[in-house]
Amino acid sequence: MIAIIGASVFSIVIILSFLIICGLPLGELTMGGKYKVFPKKLRIILATQLILQIFFVVIILQMGGFIPLWFSANTTKMICIVMAVYLSFNVVMNFISKSKKEKYVMTPLSVIAAVCFWITAL
Repeated sequence: MIAIIGASVFSIVIILSFLIICGLPLGELTMGGKYKVFPKKLRIILATQLILQIFFVVIILQMGGFIPLWFSANTTKMICIVMAVYLSFNVVMNFISKSKKEKYVMTPLSVIAAVCFWITAL
């Protein structure tokens, strides 16, 4: 159940990323609110990141036993732990952001996702 919650919360981040890539003025939710609308070059980078985000949703669902493993159980667990560490750092970065929108929207999402990744991995 925790893996489903983590995948769901992380999917919200994926949807927000997709909307930013499409040019919607949601850039204040990321990168300290530096851009209201992301420049096209940054949207390309975000599109690459979007593919990784989808991969990590698959990983947490695999670790939770909801879909078959693509890798060995140990490899999947290590990927899940790496993502949990990344999200833990992300919580700190979102919390200290100058953007209130990033702080109040993305920090709680990062906290929930990080906790779910940690619990699922361990």
